[in-house]
Amino acid sequence: MNIVCVESLGIPQTRFEELKKHYASMGHSFTYFMDRKEDEATLVERMREADIAVISNIKLPESVLKQCSKLKYLSVAFTGLDHIDLKYCSNHNIKVQNAAGYSTTAVSELAVGMMLDLLRGVTTMDGIIRQGKGRGTFLGRELRGKTVGVVGTGAIGTATIRLLLAFGAKVIAWSRSERSEVKALGVEYMPLSALLKQSDIVTLHVPLCDETRGLIGKAELELMKPTALLVNTARGPVCNIPAVAEAPRPDREPHRRRRLRRLRAGASPALFPPPPLRPQLPPRPPHRLRHRRELRRPCRHRLRPRRRLPAVKGEQDDTLYLVQSPSTSSLPLLYLLSTLSLPFMYRKGRENVLNIYI
Repeated sequence: MNIVCVESLGIPQTRFEELKKHYASMGHSFTYFMDRKEDEATLVERMREADIAVISNIKLPESVLKQCSKLKYLSVAFTGLDHIDLKYCSNHNIKVQNAAGYSTTAVSELAVGMMLDLLRGVTTMDGIIRQGKGRGTFLGRELRGKTVGVVGTGAIGTATIRLLLAFGAKVIAWSRSERSEVKALGVEYMPLSALLKQSDIVTLHVPLCDETRGLIGKAELELMKPTALLVNTARGPVCNIPAVAEAPRPDREPHRRRRLRRLRAGASPALFPPPPLRPQLPPRPPHRLRHRRELRRPCRHRLRPRRRLPAVKGEQDDTLYLVQSPSTSSLPLLYLLSTLSLPFMYRKGRENVLNIYI
């Protein structure tokens, strides 16, 4: 057998050499390439003599496959298969196998991470802080207690549901096929339209096929709550991206948001249609975060004063001179209290006075 790995797949060359020796000992030829080329001419050149080809998410249309007459097996190091002409493969007895399950945990965690990002404004506030601005009156929101609609309850959707339940969210679901495992978790299946109307967050976990292409479009977005969040870790075309881009969104500071429609997809460009999607967006360096644990809106309602700090006698009277400017000098103390997980609240008193309760 002539085995060809069309791209590096992030595998080091030393490992490829080990595989080459292993297959040679079994009487097979193994060829690998350490770069990624997506043009059809290069793909044909690399796969023309292959009996088995290993590839990830590079598009393989009929125009490439028909020039690889010896091809018998496609090993796809990827979950989705929408980039492969499966009809041609079926008609020409080319077996196709994907790598289902390898990213179940990673994608489900990413989906929840994106929800937290949107609820807490991590990415938005990162950009504002980089501009030297403050948070204003922006307050984050919590995932706990939110109604999350999971669209698609396959392996990744189910794993996402388990994480959401651990966060204390209420989960509802829609899927082309219902699973008893999901029902056993207390999740209610319902029509997609009902799910969109009820959800605070909608997260997409369906494969890309004719039935799901453009599943979320203008009509579906109109059904969602004005403040609903949309998270897409499935393939990009599951959403009608122009409709999502045109959906009403705030044009002011985050704390003045009116209607919010946001699309968040994974980092891989394969999740989007052919580029450019948003060419005007510059690459973003790693986040610089401010600790905003004390800024969560629901937290403030849970705080109850327990005991007052003993007053420290000042030079002129018995007031508690903790800070000279509550907006600046108090931040280290508040940060310390929040880091130690101590419930606290503060109230600005007279000038240069901050009364703190813990």
